[in-house]
Amino acid sequence: MKITRRSVGFILLGAGVCFLIWPARLRGQEQAPNRREFTITAKSYTFSPNRIEVTQDDLVKVTLRSEDEAHSFVIDGYRIMKRVAAGGSTTFEFRADKPGTFAFYCGMTNADGHSRMKGELVVASR
Repeated sequence: MKITRRSVGFILLGAGVCFLIWPARLRGQEQAPNRREFTITAKSYTFSPNRIEVTQDDLVKVTLRSEDEAHSFVIDGYRIMKRVAAGGSTTFEFRADKPGTFAFYCGMTNADGHSRMKGELVVASR
């Protein structure tokens, strides 16, 4: 096989592309999202805990438990709205891809106490 300037150019171009792609793949592996799990208990018109902290791009798993009546869990900024039956539990996951502080609350309206159920999700920038 005859080596020409053109074939050398293609070889160098291919090597350059591999050089650029390889570190990006390594960076992607180094920055894999953390998996964070929380159990939030709804009881007596309060959430416990009422503050959860994660890092941007974490995969967040929440188990919502009710220890008395039906409740809901709403985070408008992430378009999350889950309901849990009296004495029951529900589990859901989401990726915390937006940094900031997001209020969560109970969206039930059948008793005045639900409007007092508030908390916050804090997503720290990566």
